[in-house]
Amino acid sequence: MIFKSSIIESGSGSVGGLTLSRNRGGMYFRGRSVPTNPNTPAQQAIRSAAAQLASAWRNILTEAQRAAWDLYAENVELPNSLGDPRNVGGVAMYMRANVPRIASGVAGLLRVDDAPIIFNLGDVGPLEVISATASTNVISLGFTDTDDWVDEDAAALLVYTSRAQNPSINYFKGPYGFAGAVEGDSVTPPTTPAAITGAFNIDVGNRAFVFARVSRADGRLSTPFRGFGLGA
Repeated sequence: MIFKSSIIESGSGSVGGLTLSRNRGGMYFRGRSVPTNPNTPAQQAIRSAAAQLASAWRNILTEAQRAAWDLYAENVELPNSLGDPRNVGGVAMYMRANVPRIASGVAGLLRVDDAPIIFNLGDVGPLEVISATASTNVISLGFTDTDDWVDEDAAALLVYTSRAQNPSINYFKGPYGFAGAVEGDSVTPPTTPAAITGAFNIDVGNRAFVFARVSRADGRLSTPFRGFGLGA
């Protein structure tokens, strides 16, 4: 049910059995869905990383380090579900920076305890899904090889892929599986395009969606790239 309200200008969330959301048509209510808990290896990795980081925030980071993450969060606001910028707080920024690094399992991506002193997300140049090959299950992902992360040790382009989706689907929110990383290297920088083995099988004629973002050595995590390739 789509509706207009003179009282509620914007909203998000659930109450009772209803969830308030919005799309291009305006605000609407839908039945609240209860998420399943398949407890996949990827979910376990994320939960384990979050638990490690929560403990580190309390027991390892100094007061000065926590204050630095608070300062970073104050200066780098993130959009909420309605697109409005907000300060998510230092601990949330610490988690945002580090969960992808730890959950990836990439040896070169260690935990970053010192907050970034550059107040942005370290956004990167254009990314492009060039091809998705079913016979090899490989996605060719083009990136901007003049970006700073490319020749930066302990930085990486983290790539996640979807299960095969019907070609009529234009937007895929998830879930994605971690497919691989293109690691920055100060001695031998990676070259574009990168060949990434998909986390799931690529089917001919179906879309393989890609979610990717760059984790910088100082902990900055870029906004996500979303794209897709048609299995061929």
